[in-house]
Amino acid sequence: METNPIPILTIQTTPFDDQRPGTNGLRKKTAVFESKKNYLQNYIQSLLSSIDLRDRQGCTMVVGSDGRYFSRAATEVIVQMAAANGIGRLVIGHNGILSTPAVSCIIRKIKAIGGIILTASHNPGGPGGDFGIKFNVANGGPSPDTVMERIHQVSRTLEEYAICLDLHIDLSRLGRHDFDLENKFKPFRVEIVDSVEIYLNMLRGIFDFGAIKSLLTGPKQLKIRIDAMNGVMGPYVRRILCDELGAPANSAVNCVPLEDFGGQHPNPNPAFAASLVDSMKGGEFGFGAAFDADGDRYMIMGENGFFVSPSDSLAVMAANLSCIPYFSQRGIRGFARSMPTSTAIDRVAKAMKVALYETPTGWRFFGSLMDSGRCSFCGEESFGTGSDHIRDKDGLWSVLVWLSIMAVRKQGVEEIVRDHWAKMGRNYFCRFDYEGVDGKAAYYLMRDLEAVITDKAFTTQKFSVGNNIYSVEKADNFEYIDPVDGSVSRKQGLRIMFTDSSRIIFRLSGSGAGTGATVRIYAESYERDPERHNRETQVNNSLYLRSAVKQEKEEGASHDAL
Repeated sequence: METNPIPILTIQTTPFDDQRPGTNGLRKKTAVFESKKNYLQNYIQSLLSSIDLRDRQGCTMVVGSDGRYFSRAATEVIVQMAAANGIGRLVIGHNGILSTPAVSCIIRKIKAIGGIILTASHNPGGPGGDFGIKFNVANGGPSPDTVMERIHQVSRTLEEYAICLDLHIDLSRLGRHDFDLENKFKPFRVEIVDSVEIYLNMLRGIFDFGAIKSLLTGPKQLKIRIDAMNGVMGPYVRRILCDELGAPANSAVNCVPLEDFGGQHPNPNPAFAASLVDSMKGGEFGFGAAFDADGDRYMIMGENGFFVSPSDSLAVMAANLSCIPYFSQRGIRGFARSMPTSTAIDRVAKAMKVALYETPTGWRFFGSLMDSGRCSFCGEESFGTGSDHIRDKDGLWSVLVWLSIMAVRKQGVEEIVRDHWAKMGRNYFCRFDYEGVDGKAAYYLMRDLEAVITDKAFTTQKFSVGNNIYSVEKADNFEYIDPVDGSVSRKQGLRIMFTDSSRIIFRLSGSGAGTGATVRIYAESYERDPERHNRETQVNNSLYLRSAVKQEKEEGASHDAL
């Protein structure tokens, strides 16, 4: 029985003035997307229209989500609008589920034009939580500034969108589904694929799975505890760490993706992954890890609750990449870190005689370095690490790197980290976040502070903290010149650097979903003496940060805004 072609409708709309994507796409409270008429449709149309029509017609795109509330409804809208806008094929994860690393992997594997990821990362979910839309481009990485600006410009003047309201897809049915559309010669195809398989096959070509399996199942079995935090990573942890690598099923907890993440923040840090911290403190497990909602961020813990900071994790992994077949066979071309991230990896790069690139915050800056062959491994202080195997952060890949290092070195997490400190010194690092700051107050804070630290007299300043004297060596507003295309990114954060390699960074963040601005302050101090490697990070850095902020305030900067 023949069915009539599905009609393509054109719906009139009016533009919104708040659809400029930030560092991680467009993030808002879920209620904004759900209750504002055409808000979701406007942004999806702006995204699709930002792609040149000649490239868009008949192309392939990937769609996935972290499973948060409103993802299924949004996925159906994306399918209907992709069909109406000339996309030829959509590849969607089973039940709409795909981790961010898996989306990047699939984009590169099938040579898609890009991928839409429905996630607000580590932000809470549910009707009262946050929702977000990311667009990764053809290299598998986050959109560069030029793409985000095109999307924003389209959104400002949008008057209509195209949609196939009669097109419906069952996300639980694996396989190909073809739909005939009005005035289209070729059917529109939707492929529902296994969420894990393509990503798993990629990992098999990177790691020595045999060595990791022996670590997890051998006579001296390493007992692990993995918390998926009821985000997207549950199916990946079960399939890869348990089924493929032999970890007992009870090694993995909170592995069912929930729309509200069980009412918790899916944020892999000691505060929000408190149950994992408590489990690790008991001494039963030798390795622990947690993932955020979309699987690109991670946290590592060792026996007895030994916490590995993201910057330490980045540096330790960099120093031990030879334990991974992928790197031992291909070599290492360079490292990169975001500017606020600890300089611990810089010392590794110097020791290994490897180039080190310091970029603004945002994974898209790493992408061009990797595409040009300059960078093999990179990371940020916000629990994100990755390499040139894809073009996004990759939490599970990072966990497998750690397990590979442990398998080769036959050491525990704490011993590996302390050995690293003994060789390289320890970089104490912490971050302070001030959220919901009035936008104008945040602007004046940064403006006034920049005036203080860029004054010539500031470079003669000295700050006394306990028995230490911190002398300013350099202060500026970080500017990045991309070595690939020469593009310049200005005003990326205020840096105060001291002669002993300590630093204080002030930066406005673009990744929030709520109202107001987010001001982040980063404090870092370097300690070479092994006798001083056991201090608490907060105590070590907070003292000198308070001293520096106090003196700068006396110089006239608007710290009262905080």
